[in-house]
Amino acid sequence: MTEAKALKARGKKAVAEVRSSASKAIEATSDTAREFARKTAEGVEANPVGVLAGGVALGVLLGAFVPRSAQEAKLLAPVGKRISDTTRGAVDAAKDTAKAELDVLGLTRAAARDQVGKLLGGVIRTLATAGAAAIVAAKAQPVAEAPPPPAAADETPAKRKPSAKKAKTQA
Repeated sequence: MTEAKALKARGKKAVAEVRSSASKAIEATSDTAREFARKTAEGVEANPVGVLAGGVALGVLLGAFVPRSAQEAKLLAPVGKRISDTTRGAVDAAKDTAKAELDVLGLTRAAARDQVGKLLGGVIRTLATAGAAAIVAAKAQPVAEAPPPPAAADETPAKRKPSAKKAKTQA
């Protein structure tokens, strides 16, 4: 029986230790959860737009991966059509307004085409003029003399005569 009493005492001690450990773990977890909640609240207060954007992104991701039910499709189809029609109308209105504003400024397709043509014509004329100037400048330069024959093997570099090109450069 003494062995049973010893086992019972060890069991009680183990239960007490488990309760103590569980109590400490619960306390630490609740402290961590409170700290996390505090930091999250501070983050939301500091950057509400970022939180909103994150929420929208999360909603889009969930909406993309969670399949739509038949009931949702039935209920949301008119809303989607209305949004699509409204968006299409807004885009068309913006396009028409932009065309009207560009017409008022005289910026039509034909005018833009004429401007591009004038620009390309100017670039081509500039390149032709620059090429002609380069040819005239090249013709005005004297032709360089032929290089001197290679020095004999027994000559040292100090005994060689400088070439005409080097003489012009050094002068």
